[in-house]
Amino acid sequence: MTTIINLICASPKRHTELHYAQAIEIAHMVATGERETSRGANQIGNLHRSGTTRWSSHFDSICSLIDMYGATITVLESMVQEGSSNSIRGEAGGCLIVMKSFEFIFILYLMHKIMGITDLLCRALQQKSLDILNAMDLVSTTKALLQTLRDAGFDLLLANVQFVCTKYEIDIPHMNASYKNATGRSCQQQGSVTVYQHYHYDIFNSTIDFQLEELNSRFNDETVELLVLSSALEPKDNFKSFKVDAIYKLAEKFYPEDFNEQEMYYLRSQLEHYQIDVIRHESFQNMSTISELCRGLAETNKSQHYHLIDRLIRLVLTLPVSTATTERTFSAMKHVKTVLRNKMKEEFLIDSMMIYIERELVEDIDLDSIIDEFYSTKHRRVQL
Repeated sequence: MTTIINLICASPKRHTELHYAQAIEIAHMVATGERETSRGANQIGNLHRSGTTRWSSHFDSICSLIDMYGATITVLESMVQEGSSNSIRGEAGGCLIVMKSFEFIFILYLMHKIMGITDLLCRALQQKSLDILNAMDLVSTTKALLQTLRDAGFDLLLANVQFVCTKYEIDIPHMNASYKNATGRSCQQQGSVTVYQHYHYDIFNSTIDFQLEELNSRFNDETVELLVLSSALEPKDNFKSFKVDAIYKLAEKFYPEDFNEQEMYYLRSQLEHYQIDVIRHESFQNMSTISELCRGLAETNKSQHYHLIDRLIRLVLTLPVSTATTERTFSAMKHVKTVLRNKMKEEFLIDSMMIYIERELVEDIDLDSIIDEFYSTKHRRVQL
């Protein structure tokens, strides 16, 4: 799919041809009643490239290709006939063969279905300020929807794929025929597997099982409980989620080596004072993240009085709850580690990326002071 989109979008001429083919297709569908006309509907779109680190962009890319499938086929057929070089004509011909296969259509619509279910969870996990409770609810609903799709979604998906194949005159294999793997030689076959069984169990069920296994691995019951209990410390909405028992259970169950028995007793006492003092204090009313709360406790010197709560907050801050920072790191690496810098050492790469990612924190640093400090470390022949 990435090759097809890059091939179409690489040239302004092909981009124009895609828009023209899409306009003709939309006009035909409106004339035949396949599309309804209304304000803002039937807009000419573009094929979206999927980003390396932005999960939701993959779903947008699939949606755009499905919406402009017919127009893309038209442009590829034109490229096969009128391509400027043999390589372009050959690449377009290969993409055309793949796009007009039943397996490509099946996998395209399967991924559209799966990514449509997981898209809301992906967007929630990508937010810089993560709502833990709602994110955990989305994990549960995503698992339930994927399981429902696995149990009762194959026949509906297959019927939709067959409809698309019929519309674009793509050969549909006989579902009860034996599935031939690889080149079709008898030595390469694995038993008497039908085409229906191959698409149902080897592709459909296996793909969904992989997604469910990944979710269960990353968000098992213990991890979900840890995140839910951690949310009781959030100062969002004037400490709406604050619960003394939940915070006490968090320290008792997940951090037993960081708090001894006597400290656990004092922790509950500090929480009772904290509930009246900090939650009602005007300096903590407009906070939304645990990191802001930790910084606020230090600035008001309340971390000295509530040192056990401050310790627990710092432990919670080490949890990799949100993926937004990880995404920014991978995106920054493409800008920092360029072709000219591909031999830099790991320590220098980490320092460069830290400055690039946390740009707002280094804006106030004076470059002259850095040069003077670097110059004063040892005697140099030339003034920097």
